Amino acid sequence: MKYRFGSLLFFISILFLVGCVKEERAFSENDVFRYNESANIQTLDPAFARNMAIIWPCTQLFNGLVQLDDSLQVAPDIAKSWVISENGMQYEFILRNDVYFHKHINFGKDSTRLVTAYDFEYSFNRVLSEDLASPGTWVFQHVNSYRAVNDSVFKIDLKNPFPAFLSLLSMKYASVVPKEITEDKSIDFRSNPIGTGPFQFKIWEENVKLVLRKNPNYHEKDVSGKRLPYLESIAITFLPDKQSGFMQFIQGKIDMISGLDPSYKDELLQPNGKLQEKYQNKIKMLTGPYLNTEYLGFNMNDPLMNDIRIRQALNHGFDRTKLVAYLRNGMGDGKVNGMIPNGLPGFQSAKDPLYNPTKAKELINQVKKNRKLPIEITLSTNNTYLDIAEYLQREWERLGIKVKIDVMPPSTLRQAIATNKLSFFRGSWIADYPDAENYLSLFYSKNFTPNGPNYTHFKNTTYDNLYQQALNTVDDEKRTELYQQMDAITAQQVPVIILFYDKVARFTQKNVHNLQPNAMNGLNLKYVKKY
Repeated sequence: MKYRFGSLLFFISILFLVGCVKEERAFSENDVFRYNESANIQTLDPAFARNMAIIWPCTQLFNGLVQLDDSLQVAPDIAKSWVISENGMQYEFILRNDVYFHKHINFGKDSTRLVTAYDFEYSFNRVLSEDLASPGTWVFQHVNSYRAVNDSVFKIDLKNPFPAFLSLLSMKYASVVPKEITEDKSIDFRSNPIGTGPFQFKIWEENVKLVLRKNPNYHEKDVSGKRLPYLESIAITFLPDKQSGFMQFIQGKIDMISGLDPSYKDELLQPNGKLQEKYQNKIKMLTGPYLNTEYLGFNMNDPLMNDIRIRQALNHGFDRTKLVAYLRNGMGDGKVNGMIPNGLPGFQSAKDPLYNPTKAKELINQVKKNRKLPIEITLSTNNTYLDIAEYLQREWERLGIKVKIDVMPPSTLRQAIATNKLSFFRGSWIADYPDAENYLSLFYSKNFTPNGPNYTHFKNTTYDNLYQQALNTVDDEKRTELYQQMDAITAQQVPVIILFYDKVARFTQKNVHNLQPNAMNGLNLKYVKKY
């Protein structure tokens, strides 16, 4: 029998996949959790965990000194306890004595070894190494020094008080890794990771499939004393088309999809945010606040954008309730105030609806009196948010503002925003760590791009002073009051237009249990069961 070359490749691919299926079915289908990652994964090295596609598998593979629980409270991880000095500048961590690295031949006879404080000293040095060029070095910007006192005690001294520091340490950048593996030149750590997490690396066929298996020596147990995790395996596929991923989910071939894509949002959800009736008895919907503020940013160096009347007019000139209902199928909160989203200390509910076309027209007419040229603006966005941009275009043109929409590839848009080349742009800020300072840093004048995240180049002396006070305030209640004062300034000055506060939206099969959404959109599978 003759085979064409393409047919032969297809046949070989089938054999490979059958082999994978046989391997995974050595245990029950209910022991495997399956999801699709459309964005692909570039690395499994936590030092490069810069996006959710990488953070999710790294969460299963690695641990740090501390972790966040589902309420975003800092909880013990490899550090069982810690002490913070009264001035907030010295941290002393006491480590557990039962955490072991995943097995590997490089550990010698026992194929594993205990994690010590010296491993954290090495891991932090590695992230900060210029040779590694990790994007996570900023996590340590407030650190003056750190050292292992002995096997079980690790100390960190800060340059200045930074109340959110423990939250920073929960990020995957601060994970512990073994020197014996990372420094072995024969091992590519990005694709052969060894950590301490509830799951351990099994196989990665890039762009096809990633499989993680249960770590039988994981240190955490549930309340009954049973060792975690419950699942035997995690299988991740890499279909780039989200519509295809959705179809795989509807057919029961994967266990979860996360987020809403325009290609399937109307198929899945009603305008009020509820599941379509045909799916209500077939799948689960998990929603909650998401620390993601969707906004439009002004470049304050642009003379027109620097006119507060223009900014306020645009802010009052569209109905967020309609935007969220019809363009987001209810997945968002249009009752916005400042930059701080619901779910963080410092958040303040809006007192009055912002939609006020009469006030918007009055402000525009004031500008027109002293302006010879028509009011024309360009809104830069990417294709994913084109429907929102077109809605805003229609609403603002009714007020007498001509709007041009400039659609860019996401990477081009990010680069143009970071280099301050756009006058008006769509952005979103997803919290790196659960503290309002992470959002308020966007308007601190010393953070002007390209040296920081102040993309608007907003500058306000009162705001800067309050920001500095907050950094040096250890008392949580006093710091929250300062956060609220800063947020009130941004709400009044409008360096950004808040479109809506996002919501986490996850959809799972009915047999998936204990998968709790959290406001950081993290994925923690150690408690998940299927039955």
